[in-house]
Amino acid sequence: MSTTPATNFSLPARVLHWTMAVLILAMLFIGVGMVASISERHEWLVQIHKPLGIALLVLVVLRLFIRLKRGAPPLPADLPGIQRRLAHLSHLALYLLMFLMPLIGWSMLSAGGYPVILYGPVLLPPIVPENPLLFAILRQAHTYLAFLLFLTILGHLGAALYHGLIRRDGVFSSMARGKP
Repeated sequence: MSTTPATNFSLPARVLHWTMAVLILAMLFIGVGMVASISERHEWLVQIHKPLGIALLVLVVLRLFIRLKRGAPPLPADLPGIQRRLAHLSHLALYLLMFLMPLIGWSMLSAGGYPVILYGPVLLPPIVPENPLLFAILRQAHTYLAFLLFLTILGHLGAALYHGLIRRDGVFSSMARGKP
């Protein structure tokens, strides 16, 4: 981790944040549409969902690397302790869920014997052995964690709006514009 705390989020961190925000919300809605449809759209949504999930896995690893290397701006000194702890816990939960969701999805597909097609003939190797019971467990885990991710994002959005509209303490603008 950086020895000097950052005063704002770096441009790469901000670009990754907003790109991933859009992609993750798209993934959540694609996932809901995918499981709620048995029409011809189902296969089309599946073909989008798989490579997008792998792309998000790569992006979260890159984002975590940047976060560990560059750090994050400090929270306002007058922020109550409980809010400070919740901020740290929610960011930890977001990173953990952003990392686990694609891995669980990839594992689930591997356990079900389904290929993970990135593009055209490019396939990812299975990361767990085929096992119908494991497939069922991972499918449930993927579903429940998707709901947890959505709730965590709502909390993150609520906190961002609180900082941007009510406290006006620079927390939101350090990610939106890179200025504290």
